[in-house]
Amino acid sequence: MTRPVVVVGAGLAGLACAVELRRCGIEAIIVEASDGVGGRVRTDVVDGFLLDRGFQVMLTAYPELHRQFDVGALELHAFDPGAVVMHRQRPTVVADPFRAPRDLLSTVAAGTVRRIGTPADLIALARLRLRLRSPHPSRLLTGRDRPTSEHLRELGFSNGFIEAFLRPLVGGIQLDPSLTTSSRMFDIIMRMLLDGDAAVPASGMGAVPAQLAARLPEGTIHLGAPVRSVSAGGVRVDSGEVQASRVVVATEGPEAARLLGGREVGSRPVGCVYFASDEAPMDRRLIVLAGDSDGPALNVAVMSNVAPTYAPTGRHLIAAALPGETISSETVEATRRQLRGWWGGRVDSWEVLSTYSIAHGQPDQSTPLHPRRPVRREDGIFVCGDHRDTGSIQGALHSGRRCAEAVAADLAA
Repeated sequence: MTRPVVVVGAGLAGLACAVELRRCGIEAIIVEASDGVGGRVRTDVVDGFLLDRGFQVMLTAYPELHRQFDVGALELHAFDPGAVVMHRQRPTVVADPFRAPRDLLSTVAAGTVRRIGTPADLIALARLRLRLRSPHPSRLLTGRDRPTSEHLRELGFSNGFIEAFLRPLVGGIQLDPSLTTSSRMFDIIMRMLLDGDAAVPASGMGAVPAQLAARLPEGTIHLGAPVRSVSAGGVRVDSGEVQASRVVVATEGPEAARLLGGREVGSRPVGCVYFASDEAPMDRRLIVLAGDSDGPALNVAVMSNVAPTYAPTGRHLIAAALPGETISSETVEATRRQLRGWWGGRVDSWEVLSTYSIAHGQPDQSTPLHPRRPVRREDGIFVCGDHRDTGSIQGALHSGRRCAEAVAADLAA
């Protein structure tokens, strides 16, 4: 009897790997330590609210989204291009400089940029837009690399514009308020925002791994089965040894380092506070950016404005993302004080639905960034995950698929 390929981990990379292996006619099973699929991309239902485990979005320009999914079935709801910048406790709508340049000009005429930047920032934005649109996206990951903060200054952005707009926008996406992440990742994320939307599925981000899992035969995924050790010939779980034709470690970076040894994978932590309210603090489908260093939240979204399915009828869901923060009662109260400065005393009546502290929100992607790292080790074990590619949903999906292709080629050799 032919042994199956054993995939360790039912996150996006592991699911994508198993689905691709099945497509190639190769039997695969997944062993997962937790009680569900998705890894870091899961959704909890609390009192009728949909709470993604940490504020997350899908960028619709990701190539693997269209290659691996029935996008229509996800029922994606998109944020509007642009953002609300809370600067000196005043809301300022900034048009997306990439998607709506004509709106940006009208914004400048109203004095917006003078409040958060300088006219020279418009020139820098236009130059950046032209630079990012020219090459194929993959080439953006091969250029000169330096910290994003240095990259932005070299591009000609003023300190005021970086602090009020770019730091909360980019730092929120990359979980890096200090902007030390690779400039290559900045370029690729900005290109994705230029080419598509930020969106969430109607039933929460958990719909993304659920769609992949539904393509696997019953009995493929084994939950509640933590793996104690791995070898090229199988894995050891609490109930004994599971023999394998090939083994794929598809866990998040720190767990992969534990199982495989070698270099420790750095982590970008993130916290998230979910509030429920009877009244939305605004009616826009825009991300809200903290333009001042006035609290722990870097960006906030009224999720029920973007996707009404995220909250029961007549209620609203507000997500506050806190990159680099660990949630405590003091952190929650500091977040409430910060939002009270934005939207007044109504914030005091908001209910805290849930909080999340995610120690490994993303892999560290400081310079130099080396995407598309090898998926086959010298000991014959295969490994995939966003820590082998780019720290993103795109990176996890792409890594899983290319790992499956490598396994299939190895079995055919």
